[in-house]
Amino acid sequence: MDKWLWHARVVKARTSAAELVESGQVRVNGTREKSPGHAIKIGDVLTIALDRTVRVLKVIAFNERRGDAASARVLYEELSEGTPSSQRN
Repeated sequence: MDKWLWHARVVKARTSAAELVESGQVRVNGTREKSPGHAIKIGDVLTIALDRTVRVLKVIAFNERRGDAASARVLYEELSEGTPSSQRN
């Protein structure tokens, strides 16, 4: 899970992704997950508490390596109501 969060550019570093999961800030299909190595699959819905926002992402793909922002956006579908300020134009 931490690797996918990093590949999807939800966080800047993989260690930050692991810390986010370990601190209980990530839910998979509504269940809190505290293991960064937890396997996720296509169709899973991740609820992620980041700073002052909550992002709800549906996993739609995986990548072998971390790419640019455009390639990261194809890994998920944003389900949350508002778009985080970092994504606004």
